[in-house]
Parts: sequence; structure tokens; C-alpha cells
Amino acid sequence: MSEPVSGVRERHVSAERRNCWVCFATDEDDLSAEWVRPCRCRGTTKWVHQTCLQRWVDEKQRGNSTAKVSCPQCGTEYNIKYPELGIAVYLLDAIDKAINKVCPFVAGGMIIGSLYWTAVTYGAVTVMQLLGHKEGLDVMERADPLFLLIGLPTIPLVLILGKMIRWEDYVLRFWRKYSPALWKLISSNQAQLKIPPRIPLDRPGYTDPTSATRVLCGAMIFPTIATISGKVLFSNINSNMQRTVLGGIVFVAVKGAMNIFYKQQQFNRQSYRIIGDFNGDDRPPSTASTSSASETSSARE
Repeated sequence: MSEPVSGVRERHVSAERRNCWVCFATDEDDLSAEWVRPCRCRGTTKWVHQTCLQRWVDEKQRGNSTAKVSCPQCGTEYNIKYPELGIAVYLLDAIDKAINKVCPFVAGGMIIGSLYWTAVTYGAVTVMQLLGHKEGLDVMERADPLFLLIGLPTIPLVLILGKMIRWEDYVLRFWRKYSPALWKLISSNQAQLKIPPRIPLDRPGYTDPTSATRVLCGAMIFPTIATISGKVLFSNINSNMQRTVLGGIVFVAVKGAMNIFYKQQQFNRQSYRIIGDFNGDDRPPSTASTSSASETSSARE
């Protein structure tokens, strides 16, 4: 009779015993600890120390007192109560939130403004390179300010868009489609030309971020290269603009021809690629097969 009663009492005591699900401590471990039941959980997870739960809430909020925290087991949102603050604190908090919302737009405007004036400056320098320093300044002084504010920033944009036009690829496609006989003239190994060429997979264009930076750098430095090429190759021409334009045309043509030649050589190299047989012991296949057959026959004997 006493054994069932004692078993019921033990189960009742164990049910009333509180266990903190954060630090796993019980009532006997810290008698002065403050306990709280903040959610719908039952059993061993319904009780938690106030200090342990406060520390856990701090980790979840990370300094943001407006963030909501829920129980990780049952998902109940904790009823977090804060002391009342004065009007000054509410005003400062509202100002702080407004500044946090406005700052991204201000920063974006500053970045866009910096890029705009950088483009204006680059456009002005390009005009002076194209027309000459004195003549370029005279043209910009006589021009409408609104036209300068709109036209000068478009110069680097036009250069970048022009650099992105891959005209060499169109020439290569036309070449490979309508002039297959020219492949033999530029191939370095005539023996491999007897094998019918395969069509290798095309590589992606400007998916690599390095290619994008190369386009940007090439477009920005193109006016300077055109000016230098014009002065070196066409020094007998008096007009700065004509020299720069001719120098740019020559540079684009020579660079494009070299690029076409390089890409076609790479295309031929991939087209006439051959994968050889595997030979692990560096011996002819016949020798290797003979030795393996002899080893098999000896093993059978």
C-alpha cells in the first residue's frame, strides 16, 4: 500500500521540479533564482531562469529592442515588456529611425553624383584630347552649358558600349562559315588538317567579372591610345581631330586583326584535338596486351 503512494509522490515531485532548458539547472542548484514560464511548452521545457532567458533574448535581438523573439520549441512569441520612456527618448528614437531610412538614399545620391561628375570630367578631357587642348577649351566655352552637362557624361558611356560590340566574333563567324578553305592557310600543322574538324563549344562572353573590368579599362584608355597612335603614325596631318580619328581606326583595325588571328588559332587547336589511348605502363598496347595474356595463362597453370 505504501509503495504505490510513494511512487505517486515521487512522480508528483519530479513533475513539480523545475528545470531550466537553457542552463539545465534545477531548483536545488540555485534557490534564489527567478523562474518564468514564457510560452506554451510543457514538461521540462516550460520553465526557464529569468536571467538565462534574458541572455538568450539579447543574443537574438542583437541590440535591436524592437525585434520580436519567439520560443524555439513551440514558436510562441515572448511577451517582452519594457519600462515607459520619456518624450525626449521617443523623439530621439524617431529621429534615429528616420536617419537610418534616409541614409541609404543619400549615400546612393552621393555615389551617383560622384559618378556623374567623374563622367563629366572624363568627357571634357576626352574632348581636349580629340580636338587639342586650346581648341577643345574654346569649343566647350562656346557650347551651351546644358549641352555640356548632358553630352559630356555620355562620352564614356558611348565608349563602353562601343567596346562591348564584339565585331571580331562576327567576322570570325563569317570567315568560318563561308571560307573554310582559309583554315588551311592559317593552320600551323598541315597533317592534322586531314581529320575532319569538330565544332568546339563556344565560351561564354562577358560572364567573367575580369572581362567586364577589361572592357571598362579598354574603353577608358582608348582615347589616349588613339591620340598617341595618331601623333606617331600621322604626324604630317595638322588637324588634331583627324590625327586622333585615324590613329583610333588604325589601332582598332590592328588590334582586331590580331584578336581574330589568335581566336582562330585557338579554334583550330580545339577543332583538331585528339584524345589518345590510355597506356599506363608507357609501352605499346600490343606489348601490354601480350604481357597481360601471358600473366593470365601462367596464373591459370
